[in-house]
Amino acid sequence: MIGKLKHNLLLACLVISSLTVFYLGRYALECHHKIDHNGKLQQVLSNGRSLNYVSGTGLKNNSNRFVYNKDMPLIFIGGVPRSGTTLMRAMLDAHPDVRCGEETRVIPRILGMKHMWSKSVREKQRLDEAGVTDEVLDSAMQAFLLEIIVKHGEPAKYLCNKDPFALKSLTYLSKIFPNAKFILMIRDGRASVHSMITRKVTIAGFDLSSYRDCLTKWNRAIETMYNQCLETGFNKCLPVHYEQLVLHPTTWMKNVLKFLDIPWNTAVLHHEEMIGKVGGVSLSKVERSTDQVIKPVNIEALTKWVGKIPHDVVREMPAIAPMLAKLGYDPYANPPNYGKPDATVIENTKRVVRGFFQLPEFLQEHPEVEVKKIKERVRNVLQKEMPITKD
Repeated sequence: MIGKLKHNLLLACLVISSLTVFYLGRYALECHHKIDHNGKLQQVLSNGRSLNYVSGTGLKNNSNRFVYNKDMPLIFIGGVPRSGTTLMRAMLDAHPDVRCGEETRVIPRILGMKHMWSKSVREKQRLDEAGVTDEVLDSAMQAFLLEIIVKHGEPAKYLCNKDPFALKSLTYLSKIFPNAKFILMIRDGRASVHSMITRKVTIAGFDLSSYRDCLTKWNRAIETMYNQCLETGFNKCLPVHYEQLVLHPTTWMKNVLKFLDIPWNTAVLHHEEMIGKVGGVSLSKVERSTDQVIKPVNIEALTKWVGKIPHDVVREMPAIAPMLAKLGYDPYANPPNYGKPDATVIENTKRVVRGFFQLPEFLQEHPEVEVKKIKERVRNVLQKEMPITKD
């Protein structure tokens, strides 16, 4: 009896041992498979995400695969609104290797939210307690911004983003995108403010009924971006003065492309010819600058502000906007001497005055764009040449 019981127990142990070995072996195989899978996944993530796309010919094949990651050489264009950011991105968009596209609007907002989370000690503590550390947030921001930049337009060798106030977070963007470069557009604050007021460009925090308030806010915004540009270094951030860009477009676009390590292409000097074309310049029907960048580079907007700013604000200009002097503008000059335009720019301006520029079809159909008013406005600017004679 006892011998039979021992035999049964031994048999039971053998069965249990066999089952244990079987399941342990199966589990080991599953673990190996998961480790191998995760290893491949990690390799994919380190190389970047990929995107299949249809080429300009309408054909899709295996070669049309675009890989993107945080280490790609992104370009960010920014500055205070009405400072030439749209012109710069349109000129770059004309380059066959570059795609900027319209403003996304969401990028500066999500960056602003991230700044608020980091600035609040209590919110930072709550996020850390929840395991949402700076590393987690940075990774999420990289992924979110990349998806927006990559997928809101056609793939290109060089991708850029133009959301003016994104450069308020220039230092942070430089941290999460280590190979990114930044173009900070700078314009005489008096001209920027006059433009936003007369064109009724709504900007959060700017009181468009007050030149004093808008100039104060302009000063604060450009100071923030300029200081971050200096901190990041001129090897990664290039300040570009709007006035010099429109006076000397060839010189400055060569400087810009050299800074970005992008080969020179004369197409950047004729962005208006690339509007609406495949691989060219895509414009928004609702952005305020669209009706201006359809024209060739010209000097019709340089001194529109002269005589339009209230006298009390003009008298106190150095105190209201001290960044004017810091950026090289004379706060007492009305009008200032920005320099002498290149001959090609003078010819472009004459063409604009005479209305000899092509209006894209989609703008002709859009009710918000009044062609006659555009042409009437520019005809009043120049008869022969702008009164700008100093080099």
